Amino acid sequence: MRLGIVGVTGMVGNIFLNILEKKHFSNDLYFSASDKSIGKKIFFKKKEYKIIGINELILKKLNVVLFSAGSKVSKKWAPIFAKNGTFVIDNSSAWRMDKEKKLIVPEINASFLRKKDKIIANPNCSTIQLVMVLYPLHIKYNITRVIVSTYQSVTGTGKKAVNQLNQEQSKGFSKIKVYPHPIYQNVLPHCDSFIENGYSVEEMKLINETKKIMNDQNISITSTSARVPVIGGHSESVNITFKEKPELNDIRNILKNTKGVVVQDKPKENIYPMPIFSYGKDEVFVGRIREDFSFPNSINLWIVSDNLRKGAATNAIQILEFLLDNNFF
Repeated sequence: MRLGIVGVTGMVGNIFLNILEKKHFSNDLYFSASDKSIGKKIFFKKKEYKIIGINELILKKLNVVLFSAGSKVSKKWAPIFAKNGTFVIDNSSAWRMDKEKKLIVPEINASFLRKKDKIIANPNCSTIQLVMVLYPLHIKYNITRVIVSTYQSVTGTGKKAVNQLNQEQSKGFSKIKVYPHPIYQNVLPHCDSFIENGYSVEEMKLINETKKIMNDQNISITSTSARVPVIGGHSESVNITFKEKPELNDIRNILKNTKGVVVQDKPKENIYPMPIFSYGKDEVFVGRIREDFSFPNSINLWIVSDNLRKGAATNAIQILEFLLDNNFF
């Protein structure tokens, strides 16, 4: 396999390397990043690699390229790689709602992929962990409505946001202004930009991507997304209404038997999902599973996952593994 990574020096790019280091893939690897990084060296599995420009990367005739360099880069370059026969697994929002592109969470819908699908969209981080829990429950009980509130790590914004938090914590202020307000000891009801309907772009991603992945436009979904001074992952408070009354023990058993999901649901023993626990792990954690007494056929639960791993890099590499296992190239 000839594999390339675009955006290798970013936060998700670093996680790509971390995960790939533990895999037994071919070492025929090529790394690309922004112009300021071209020529710099990366050490991977005791071997030195030079970061090259994206123009040079195209000439390598890759089987697969992992993109994590933003929507503008993906919009420009992904079709060029695809035209050359390279599978593009893109971590940006560029192709997610494109009707011609598949939006893939491997445990749910990788079987929809065909060899003609050269550009494959990786969903939004908060969407991935949400659908990992919703989908198996939807199969059994038919979800009619979802209310989700997210509490999202600063890592979802990038390195500069982490630096802002660290400077505010250590110095009491920060010269870095990624957010419009301080983030240390604060919560911002603001993820991404706001649009005319009063929702943020992040909130609309949750709504639209969830429906696309679950292949059901009839589910009513509303969302609120907040940024919190946390490093380890995103948390979600989720209220779910079903067509028929669910049994809580059955809900727990369904989730316990869902690949990639870990149930942590002993609140009296203080066992429940937390970002500090999910950091660096690939699973989606769910707990606080309980009946909503205020509305028929409804439950509440709490979901946590490392947004840089299952929410980004891990999911993309799982798509790569599906392509390999099914002889796409």
